[in-house]
Amino acid sequence: MALTGLFLISFLVVHCAINGMIFFNDGGETFNHWAHFMGSNLIIRIMEIGLFGGLLLHIVQGLMLWAQNNKARPIQYKKNDAASNSKWYSRSMGLLGTLILIFLIIHLYHFWTPSRFGGMFGVHELDKATLVTYNNQEVHDLYKEMFAVFQDNLPVVIIYVLGVFSLGWHLLHGFQSAFQTFGINHKRYTPIIKCIGVAYSIIIPLVFALMPVAIYCGWVVAPN
Repeated sequence: MALTGLFLISFLVVHCAINGMIFFNDGGETFNHWAHFMGSNLIIRIMEIGLFGGLLLHIVQGLMLWAQNNKARPIQYKKNDAASNSKWYSRSMGLLGTLILIFLIIHLYHFWTPSRFGGMFGVHELDKATLVTYNNQEVHDLYKEMFAVFQDNLPVVIIYVLGVFSLGWHLLHGFQSAFQTFGINHKRYTPIIKCIGVAYSIIIPLVFALMPVAIYCGWVVAPN
């Protein structure tokens, strides 16, 4: 589970970097260029399959671990002051993971499905009206898709912010515990890993949260 978790953590860096290109404020040209590269490059598409596999495996492993823990101690401690022994988010990884899964389904419905399947499943149709040309190259206008989802839709913006908020708490425990699982637990290195983990768990979700907020508040240039 630690291995698949680290794989997904590395993916989030790439995903955040690509999506963060909306802040170039150039009407989506930079964002659409790199979104097209990610969606059309054969190597990236193959890695995408691995990503889905890693995500599903991570979910299954989490459920198995939860079941094993319950089986190992079917009768709870008579007295258990959990708050003094661990952080609440480390005891709530299952709940946070479930919230993230729900958020992920919504996110895939809004963006991945229309970019791969067009107007199927009742989502925004990516047809000739949502194509844009840069340097004689025609690409899907996914920047426009982001505005269609977030611009005048406060409930969806709130859902996304809460979703990445849950992701942040999930990462806060998962980042360090993944390294600890591999035996990387040393008085010299563990504080550094903790510091990197805290910074990662704040910065990545914050950038993700700023995207829908920036579009809704008009902080980035709308597509033509």
